[in-house]
Amino acid sequence: MNSQTFNAYKTRYRNAIRQVLAESEKGRLDEAGFPAYSHRNAFINFLFWQRLRKVMEYIETPAPYENILDFGCGSGVMLPYLAQISKQVSAIDVDLIPLERVQKHIPLASNVKVLDATKTTHNDLSANSFDLIIALDVLEHVKDLPRTVNELFALLKPNGQLVVSGPTENILYQIGRKLAGPEYSGDYHERGIAEIKNDIARFAKIKPIATLYWYLPLFEVFSVTK
Repeated sequence: MNSQTFNAYKTRYRNAIRQVLAESEKGRLDEAGFPAYSHRNAFINFLFWQRLRKVMEYIETPAPYENILDFGCGSGVMLPYLAQISKQVSAIDVDLIPLERVQKHIPLASNVKVLDATKTTHNDLSANSFDLIIALDVLEHVKDLPRTVNELFALLKPNGQLVVSGPTENILYQIGRKLAGPEYSGDYHERGIAEIKNDIARFAKIKPIATLYWYLPLFEVFSVTK
């Protein structure tokens, strides 16, 4: 994805998120990352979107895909892109209100299916059915990480990939969170990316994609292959 295409994508979605925030009750959409993706601070905004760009650049090379799962889709910020590179896309989350509100401004493509995680379990999805699963800034929230990772791996096709991103939760991240504002309390985080990597490494070898940034390690992105 070249810079012009990415910036157009970013601008469209950021504008939609800002509209949704203006229409919504304060704090309701914080956990879905709305304040970060629409932040007026140029660095914070750049950092959050750059994570997505790194993922997009990584997954576009093997495209097209048959079936992708966006695990913890949040606002659906990746869905327009995923719909372009895959025949079928499934998006699942425990809270679908953020996605529903964004849909009023950016309708979902016809090949995107939305699943309610409070009503759908991994047993309702076909084993060995996804070429790619993305779990971006979501595994730090789950209560039982080993079980969740095990279930995600069961859904991957042989040689399928799981792509993960998450916060480092180091001292620099903690300071940045305080400077960013009260929307970034992180009280709902169960763990940082280091613990996530350690648990996933029991299943497969970690392949680093990006650290944002080596001199200021706030987020990491990596993949694992089944």
